[in-house]
Amino acid sequence: MGIALYGEDGFFATGPVRSSEMGDFLTSPEVSPWFGRIVGRCVAAAVAGMERPHLIEVGAGTGSLLASLLESTDAQVEAWAVEASPMAREALRSILGKERVTASLDEVPQGQSGVILANELIDNLPVSLAVRRGDGWDEHLVVTDGESFDYVSAPARPQVAAWAEDFGGAVPEGGIVEVQLAAGEWLLQAMGMIERGSIILIDYGGTIEELEPRRRLGTMRTYRGHHLGPDPLLEPGQTDITVDVNFSALEALARASGARVTLQRQDDFLTSWGLRDVVSDLRHRELEAARQADTMTQLVIRTDRIAAETLLHPRGLGDFRVLTIQV
Repeated sequence: MGIALYGEDGFFATGPVRSSEMGDFLTSPEVSPWFGRIVGRCVAAAVAGMERPHLIEVGAGTGSLLASLLESTDAQVEAWAVEASPMAREALRSILGKERVTASLDEVPQGQSGVILANELIDNLPVSLAVRRGDGWDEHLVVTDGESFDYVSAPARPQVAAWAEDFGGAVPEGGIVEVQLAAGEWLLQAMGMIERGSIILIDYGGTIEELEPRRRLGTMRTYRGHHLGPDPLLEPGQTDITVDVNFSALEALARASGARVTLQRQDDFLTSWGLRDVVSDLRHRELEAARQADTMTQLVIRTDRIAAETLLHPRGLGDFRVLTIQV
């Protein structure tokens, strides 16, 4: 998964910018600029009173989130972007300049106060696949004959089996758990980077209990051209590979490090920072334009309102999770 996504010929290392209408998938910031504007309110509150706070977005894509966030917030932050895609880094440099766009979190200044933000990053970090066998676990390993790839089963490595036991929940015989050790390692690195502030993770997934119904087949899947793609082993490097994020594991890791943690649905998070008030205001302005027979203004406002409402859809983007970690 790591090689297929981030290797020399990987999905994010080659080709066009992936997160766009002409690409392979859309994230919340591309759906509506109100996503960044509302997240900006949260960021401004998180850095209030800090001297020269940093804002670091990891997996920043085209910069659509950073652009709308920085445009709307009054907070004076030094913004950095971390992005694996060379094409996306070029787009980000037009927003932040060359010096503050990097390919790795290791290149960002350490020991700062501020916010680290990651929207739809964790689901792409490499996982191991643990398979329930009786009271224990096997592990899917990938093998190749030089032309194609396949899975073979082997006894799970101790750290993989321990994670699956702790965070897999009730798994039927043959059920699959995506063991997200890399996500935990990434979170520990991020928490160690800032002396004071918050880490905000936004992604699809759920708690142990919420993920249990998906364990029979597992949650690993691919995307290409805004549609589900083929099996991950069929065309490596040509598709996005993603899994549902296990937020219980990230919560446990953060709490064990002494951080304060809040987990919300995206619709609840955005509502708490005022998005439903924005939608209400847009609806009022749309009706006012209709009463004045200003059709063009009415259509522009309607488009803005519908996009903002999409962020709150309970069976769509609104069902994403937002994990806020205060360190």
